[in-house]
Amino acid sequence: MKVKQKGVIIISCFAALFLLLGLGIQAALYINRRNESRIQAAEAVKVLSAEIDAGIQAMINSGEDYAASLEENSDKKAEREEKLNELSALILVNPWNPLPESYEAELAYVNDFAPELEGHNDYEQMEVNAAEALARMVRDCREAGHDAYICSAFRSHEKQVMLYENKIDRVLSEGYSKEEAPEIAAMSVAVPGTSEHELGLSADILDESYPYLNQYQEQTGTQIWLMEHCWEYGFILRYPNGTSDITGIIYEPWHYRYVGERFAKEIHDSGLTLEEYLELRRGR
Repeated sequence: MKVKQKGVIIISCFAALFLLLGLGIQAALYINRRNESRIQAAEAVKVLSAEIDAGIQAMINSGEDYAASLEENSDKKAEREEKLNELSALILVNPWNPLPESYEAELAYVNDFAPELEGHNDYEQMEVNAAEALARMVRDCREAGHDAYICSAFRSHEKQVMLYENKIDRVLSEGYSKEEAPEIAAMSVAVPGTSEHELGLSADILDESYPYLNQYQEQTGTQIWLMEHCWEYGFILRYPNGTSDITGIIYEPWHYRYVGERFAKEIHDSGLTLEEYLELRRGR
């Protein structure tokens, strides 16, 4: 009986041992699977993290590309606007080409760019780029020893109407008929809507020693200097002597038109009127 009990005890011990061993193996397998799962999870996190990083970088790159595109488009837009502004200075207004209905100049006072000329400019206005250039030109002319002053620059349509009607009255007083007067008046005072002064790009400049609007103005020191140097500031003598059949306006050695420095040099070098120069450009 004792032997039998010992056998049972031994068998029970081996059974317990195998049970513990089985549990140990299962625990080990569980731990191993758990570790593998953790490793896989960590790898998955790495992959996901890499994908997120790549996505974020792509967004950053896309944003940078978009910003660069905006900057490039902005630069191109600014360049186009600059070219359009430059070309707008070539608008042709004469007896056959009236002022565009949609045109509206951005005006500035000439004296704002040269306060030292106060009293000589009478607070005349021009298109802002022309005003700045005119201020420099008149200032430099005076510093060169001449008595330049601005007689007239920008004119409203209403003022042009008044000037034109006054000119017709003066022509009538000289003995011309009502039929003849408007055409004769238009040779020296443009018909309203066809005056360059309404553009804000033209100015009449006189010499204080001879403040008269006639041909003798060309002999003053102011006009001699201006005719030689005006193109350097972006201006041209708009109605040269002997070109009335082209411009429709009498010779005016006091009337200067702003076209910008680039075009002013080309027109000056060519010796052409604005009408001829624009016709030449159209043929290029």
